[in-house]
Amino acid sequence: MTICQRDSQSSRPPCRILEMAKIIHTMVRVHDLEKSLQFYMAALRLTTSHRLDFDDFSLVYLRNPENDVEIELTWNKGREPYTHGDGYGHIAVAVENLEAEHERMTGAGMHPTPVKEFKRGQDILARFFFIQDPDGYKIEVLERSGHYV
Repeated sequence: MTICQRDSQSSRPPCRILEMAKIIHTMVRVHDLEKSLQFYMAALRLTTSHRLDFDDFSLVYLRNPENDVEIELTWNKGREPYTHGDGYGHIAVAVENLEAEHERMTGAGMHPTPVKEFKRGQDILARFFFIQDPDGYKIEVLERSGHYV
């Protein structure tokens, strides 16, 4: 799809393709920042790329070297635990060896769900399991294949 942005100083400027905005992070609100940091670092092997501490809240950005998208943990100090409602789904990550990650997370006490296959007829579209962070946010762990490379 081509979207035109016209120069206001010209009556017929050339049309240019506008790129979609780059996705830079997704944010989750957490009740216990240190517990959440430990979880995301252990479960997803993320590291802190940036941290901003204020009187009433803190923002911590987590990432891995493979991509630019970050998870922002927002801690509003003194706040009661959050409710998730029924609109939010999950964050998804892809791994090379699903069974090894399932075993590692089980051994670390993260209680992954059993590995499942998502099929259309006989075709396996995805293999995955879920874990939950300390605040109950779901994380889907997918095997890298097909659409999820």
